Amino acid sequence: MKSNFHLLYYLRKQKVYKGGPRVIYLRITVDGKRAEMSIGRDCESEKWNSSAGRAIGTTKDAKILNSYLDSLRFKMRMAHQALIDSGIEVTATSLQGQFTGKSEKSRYLLCLFAEHNAKMKELIGNGFEANTLKGYVTSERHLTNFIQKKYLQDDIQISQLNFAFINDFEYYLKADCKCTGVSAAKYIKHLKKIVNHCIANGWLKQAPFIAYKSTAKAKERTYLTREEVDKISAKKFTISRLEQVRDIFIFCCFTGLSYADVKKLKHSEIALGMDGEKWIFTKRQKTDTSSHIPILPDALEILNRYKDNPECESRGLVLPVSSNQKVNAYLKEIADICGIDKHLTFHLARHTFATTITLSNGVPIETVSRLLGHTALKTTQHYAKVLDIKVSQDMSKLKEQLRIS
Repeated sequence: MKSNFHLLYYLRKQKVYKGGPRVIYLRITVDGKRAEMSIGRDCESEKWNSSAGRAIGTTKDAKILNSYLDSLRFKMRMAHQALIDSGIEVTATSLQGQFTGKSEKSRYLLCLFAEHNAKMKELIGNGFEANTLKGYVTSERHLTNFIQKKYLQDDIQISQLNFAFINDFEYYLKADCKCTGVSAAKYIKHLKKIVNHCIANGWLKQAPFIAYKSTAKAKERTYLTREEVDKISAKKFTISRLEQVRDIFIFCCFTGLSYADVKKLKHSEIALGMDGEKWIFTKRQKTDTSSHIPILPDALEILNRYKDNPECESRGLVLPVSSNQKVNAYLKEIADICGIDKHLTFHLARHTFATTITLSNGVPIETVSRLLGHTALKTTQHYAKVLDIKVSQDMSKLKEQLRIS
């Protein structure tokens, strides 16, 4: 990090000046911007060389003053080098702070990470999910262990963050922690959020991530075919807990709701839409974005099935959703009973809605994005892969059009 600075000593006339010595000020200029400070010395105007910024003559007092001015110049050069060595941006203000010992408060990476996680914990259920916090806590732990191993320190200043730090951390995650590419990318993403927070607050001027590019491959998204959905839907269960979880899972296959959103779904969030049919008007817990979903017949049938459910009535909710852990455990049983050779999790319902139920039936991806409550189309493209059957259908239409023309 290179920067040029210029120093100028000058006499400043006070607002109420009655003659006599004037206070000597030091002006620091870096890239055209200034900072000024008194050096605690004074000199009479007739004994001062304004162009040289020094005392005139060879008297003892002049020599002592000029020697002092030279010593300040040397200390300023030392302060300048200290900023460069620390990776701190050299500005007139930061140079003055380093010189006087009143530099800005040092900020440490793990302290900021811990502060972030503490604030997120307070917002669980109000914009953040517990699982999201769990991921950030894991990221903080990995980062702590990395810093202790690499730097033999309990923490590092954010000014030490650079491209090499990020690459070394990624290597540590993969080599030492045995993280997959996707997991490592998630932890790096969490670090990037903290770094961006520092940049936004002006605590960090350089952008360590500017040259970084993740090497993680996109995760293959699993979904159910329509045949598999129908197979699960038609299965008769003798165990009520499995039947209940199956119903809620199928409901989400036809609405695209996540576990967190269906668990909190209230009757007040179901109303008639502009077409006179029932819609779901809710907000996604994960992103706090609005999601308006027309209720398809399969989903409506399940809603009607539970409209008089005592558990739902007592809790004021639409469906009796158990804990995420129990639901996923029961889904594993359901997959075994139905002969579904896929890792059946609740989030698979959302993937299935995006692919099998909507995209493969010709629903535009922009519409699917709105139904899912995504804030960016890119997120929908990540969820909803283009199916081979849809490609086949589209190409068949093209062949027919070419034949006719």
